Amino acid sequence: MYHENILNLYFVFHFKNLLMKAKAFSLLDQDENKQSLKDYAGKYVLLYFYPKDMTPGCTIEAKCFRDSLNDLKKAGVQVLGVSADSVKSHKKFVEAHGLNFPLLSDPNRKVIRAYGVEKEKSMFGKKYMGISRESFLIDPEGKIIKHYEDVKPAEHAKEVLVDVKAL
Repeated sequence: MYHENILNLYFVFHFKNLLMKAKAFSLLDQDENKQSLKDYAGKYVLLYFYPKDMTPGCTIEAKCFRDSLNDLKKAGVQVLGVSADSVKSHKKFVEAHGLNFPLLSDPNRKVIRAYGVEKEKSMFGKKYMGISRESFLIDPEGKIIKHYEDVKPAEHAKEVLVDVKAL
């Protein structure tokens, strides 16, 4: 009975975001078009959060999604990237790397905070609030079915594709 209770607590704690309704949002993409979660009703959405345009890890992750996008679309997945960078910064990032999916600008961090990915970070001993590299796989009914917390930029696109194909 003790072990069962521990497992139940672990499940509730670890999977608290799963099967929850995804938070609605409307943000501008790199072309200044408004993108809303409701626009993708009936499709799987991978909502991926990343720290900053043009940085090494974020560039690797974005290029991997670019290179995997046809396979992800065949599996019914729309990829949406989100950071606090400006629309103008996103446009430069998209053009520099030939990205083929929307990057959404959240300069006020409203959506970033709603999804709980603004976290305390540390650089050179200085603490600050930054964006954690995390993603949410949202099902066609708008429920979060997977939360990716420990994202490895070079592997994430393939990991998502494997998960979606297993559904």
